[in-house]
Amino acid sequence: MTLDLFGSANDNARHDSPPADELGPGAFVLRGFAQSQLVALQADIDAVVARAPLRHWLTPGGKRMSVAMTNCGEVGWISDRQGYRYGTHDPLSKQPWPPMPASFVALARHAAEAAGYPDFRPDACLINRYALDARLTLHQDRDEREWDAPIVSVSLGLPATFLWGGLRRGDRTRRVRLAPGDVVVWGGPSRLVYHGIASVEGSFDAQAVRYNLTFRLAR
Repeated sequence: MTLDLFGSANDNARHDSPPADELGPGAFVLRGFAQSQLVALQADIDAVVARAPLRHWLTPGGKRMSVAMTNCGEVGWISDRQGYRYGTHDPLSKQPWPPMPASFVALARHAAEAAGYPDFRPDACLINRYALDARLTLHQDRDEREWDAPIVSVSLGLPATFLWGGLRRGDRTRRVRLAPGDVVVWGGPSRLVYHGIASVEGSFDAQAVRYNLTFRLAR
């Protein structure tokens, strides 16, 4: 790992190496890595959502997902009765997905580099919004063409319990608490590990939600 390489998104300041928890080979939780950027990141999320509203995709089996989603970047992740896939255009507006904000790109690249994955060039960012009752079942990120590139996942808003499993769905899972500003990076031998979100912490306030940014090289 090269945690000492991280600078702020504008590269004007240097920071001490943030603490990191190792989840497995090539997989780390970078604690508080994005803490100083949360306000700016939320503003950029709001700008993307204004152009490509959040929506609840359907699974191929026709079930409504509890997590609200949208995308930015060259391609976006889509789910409907036709299956899981990436597309260049928003199916609702028929327009290209909004460009990925510069703050997103800088954070994803710095986090990947800090975890030992230099030269990460994400072309897709999936934005997830979790209300208190939202969950994300165990799954693999395998719709991408390039599995050599890592996944970078950024937490904002309410804390959540992250599930980290193995390369088989039935493998034992770990429960990892993620706070706002934590960044999870995984690749290499852990690239296809099953993972998910078990729960979101917070009071029953309709305005209180968790956001997650997931960066990928999709094609």
